[in-house]
Amino acid sequence: MSGLWEVLVRNFPQFLSGFVVTIQLVAAAFVVAVVIGVVVAGLRVQPLPPLRLAGTIYVEFFRNIPLLVLLFIAFAGLRRAGLDISRFAAGAGSLGLYTAAYVAEAIRSGVFAVGQGQIDAALSLGFTYPRTLRMIVLPQAVRTVIPPLGNLMIAMIKNSAIIGVALALADDLLKEARVINSRTFQTNEVFFWAAVGYLILTVGTTFVVRYLERRLVIRR
Repeated sequence: MSGLWEVLVRNFPQFLSGFVVTIQLVAAAFVVAVVIGVVVAGLRVQPLPPLRLAGTIYVEFFRNIPLLVLLFIAFAGLRRAGLDISRFAAGAGSLGLYTAAYVAEAIRSGVFAVGQGQIDAALSLGFTYPRTLRMIVLPQAVRTVIPPLGNLMIAMIKNSAIIGVALALADDLLKEARVINSRTFQTNEVFFWAAVGYLILTVGTTFVVRYLERRLVIRR
């Protein structure tokens, strides 16, 4: 037990640095996922078939391509094409685009949970379909999609470890744990604390999601 705490105390700055970078990576990817997910969800519920098809193609493409493949395309592929992209940008962008497909489906289910009568009433009052979505449907759908979005955030936290391995992202939590392990050879202790770091992030996210759920229920 003393060795376990000794590893943490001696390497705490590195663990903390990796912890912060992981938070930054997931936060950036989540913003990308939500922004693109909302747009794709809007396409998925449009009455025009070409727009629905565009949304469907995006969802099916990114849901059926492994994240690891997207990471290599985003980093190695774009660099070979002449685009100088950082590991952080490649990791956050790939994770965001990948998760956006699932965000879009979560939002789409929330949109369908809103009564069709409200949509018909808005259209009969002269609202355009995009305006109806933006002003009437999406604000109500948010209450429904908070739990699945929370689950997707937790999945992104865990998937961020893949980025650290695939792209050797400098200073993320798993990369720092690997560096510390290569120096100390205390594998069990080092990766125990890495697991604790990810656990803090996932459990913290769960509490935030539950808090938001309670607040939204009260506001109803």
